[in-house]
Amino acid sequence: MQLNVTGRRLVVTEALESYARTKLARLERHFDHVTNVHVVLSVERERHRAEATVHVTGRELFADAIEGEMYAAIDALADKLDRQIKRYKEKTTDHHRESGGLKANPPAGP
Repeated sequence: MQLNVTGRRLVVTEALESYARTKLARLERHFDHVTNVHVVLSVERERHRAEATVHVTGRELFADAIEGEMYAAIDALADKLDRQIKRYKEKTTDHHRESGGLKANPPAGP
């Protein structure tokens, strides 16, 4: 997974970048097909905003979070992306079984 962290009206320190990397590294735990993540951190007055675009096979997922502190915004962003990735993985997983089920094995009756 390639992770890019940029700042808008903000200098991205090494501590912020490593924190974002560790928090967003858990996305790969749930879904292996995450190819690229682009994170933009910005500050507007006292609103700290973190937004990210996640490229997965066949789709792009977007989330943003606004908090009073940048680390809290990164945490909220990671939670939102985690939920979206889980939902996307659930949709793409084939839930039908090739053999088994009620139609393939009718119950034995009299």
